[in-house]
Amino acid sequence: MDKRLTLSQNDKMISGVCGGIGEYFKIDPTVIRIIFILLSFIFVGSPIPIYIIFWIIIPSNKNNKTICNKKYKEGFYDFSEFDDKK
Repeated sequence: MDKRLTLSQNDKMISGVCGGIGEYFKIDPTVIRIIFILLSFIFVGSPIPIYIIFWIIIPSNKNNKTICNKKYKEGFYDFSEFDDKK
């Protein structure tokens, strides 16, 4: 399976950069967002242009169903108990 860093279509606040990074490394995107905010305070806004550059260079995810299913089955969120297929 080819693992690629893409913008998230499911877990996004602004553009999906933090959601895509979280999906790639299989961690909660909220942790990535908190790191970006802390780095913005520590380095006086310098991560903001880095975020915009990531937004431009990271490709969009057109096949979001496979990543969405895997994320909710093996990540922090396990909603399998709410499936209607029982």
